[in-house]
Amino acid sequence: MSFQIVPATLADVSTINQLVNSAYRGEGAKEGWTTEADLIDGTRIDESILEGLIKRSDTTVLTYREEGKLLACVELRKEGNKLYLGMLSVRPNLQGKGVGKKLLKAAEEHARNNQCHTIYMSVISVRTELIAWYERHGYVLTGERKPFIAPDERWGIPRKTLEFVMMEKRL
Repeated sequence: MSFQIVPATLADVSTINQLVNSAYRGEGAKEGWTTEADLIDGTRIDESILEGLIKRSDTTVLTYREEGKLLACVELRKEGNKLYLGMLSVRPNLQGKGVGKKLLKAAEEHARNNQCHTIYMSVISVRTELIAWYERHGYVLTGERKPFIAPDERWGIPRKTLEFVMMEKRL
């Protein structure tokens, strides 16, 4: 099946909002293997935050589409010669079928095209299967840890104490 990976526009905000929240939180997220539904209650993002991300000059939200349907996305934020990768989201029923891998490769190409030599990210430490997936794609744990602190309860209420581990890949 043919696919395309293109930057998001403001017209995509509602669809991306639904996609990201369905991939990370709630019962529907449990269809996929990357869910946080058992770790965190609440939503992952909302439309106003997504609008802000898309409008930022240092940020690109790449979308993965098949036959025009938006099926996955990833946030990429340029910080000097590094690129922060966040919000990698694939529809739960399509996880494990190579969509995330294609989007990750596109993110790495985006980094190179923007003179970024390193991609880094934060992953919740207890998500060992996700950490292993990134490791299989060349990302390594840096040893740095950060507390999981949601800016407010809209963005998740942890069911237990959580922390992030930092991962990176040099390109």
